[in-house]
Amino acid sequence: MEDKKIDEMRKNPTEYRKVFDTIPEQFDKFRPRYSADLFAYFIKTAGIGPETRVLEIGPGTGQATDPILDTGCDYNAIELGEHLYAKMKEKYGARPNFHIVNDDFITHDFGEQKFDVIYSAATIQWIPERVAFPKTLELLKPGGTLAMMFLIGDYKTPNEELYSNIQKVYDEYYKPVTEYKNMKEPFDYLHATDYGYVDLTRHDFYGKRTFTADEYVMYCGTHSDHILVPEPYKTPFFEGLRSAVLAAGDKVEFQDTYVLYLAKKPTE
Repeated sequence: MEDKKIDEMRKNPTEYRKVFDTIPEQFDKFRPRYSADLFAYFIKTAGIGPETRVLEIGPGTGQATDPILDTGCDYNAIELGEHLYAKMKEKYGARPNFHIVNDDFITHDFGEQKFDVIYSAATIQWIPERVAFPKTLELLKPGGTLAMMFLIGDYKTPNEELYSNIQKVYDEYYKPVTEYKNMKEPFDYLHATDYGYVDLTRHDFYGKRTFTADEYVMYCGTHSDHILVPEPYKTPFFEGLRSAVLAAGDKVEFQDTYVLYLAKKPTE
């Protein structure tokens, strides 16, 4: 029997943001980490160090946490999922500069807290921009930095035949209940300047990942819309992905682009 929480999310798209909380261990093991070069640039440009107060929105299980926490900054995070929150506490709770709350960024009252840096790794786009940009701007100190990062994975260029075979599996079995685009309000990183941010810039960094067939299936199982594919499609969908990669030598390679947007709150 499928998880009741997943079934409820299929029926109630407003709960869609909590889908990752149903797979905390799988999410922790298979979600990609971000480029070391990206973090080196981000930390230097934003001036993150022991005197810096930082907020991470939706850290998941720490895919983008370690490099920032390791600077010795006053690290703070807010995580919606209770199981993801518990995993973060398990991994980092003993660190003296680590602080996290289990709540919804949209409704959470931060009181008088202000931050030098706020950042998100593939999370802020789950928040309507009419909330995300004004609220982060208010929470930042004058001259503070908003950083937004995400990953673009390309597995077509390394092996177009494999890509084509995987697309055939998608064409036949990928039947999500509701398209991802209809589950949230529009969000565009480039709109940050429409809400008062200045000096918006984009920076790209590059890397590679390689998966076996089993690893690839587990990784695909961490995609929000893939989790919600219902039976009778779900089982043959993932079996089809596994078979396609096995037929290609049990290997799928990604050429990754890590995108970092940086924006500033004006100095008052």
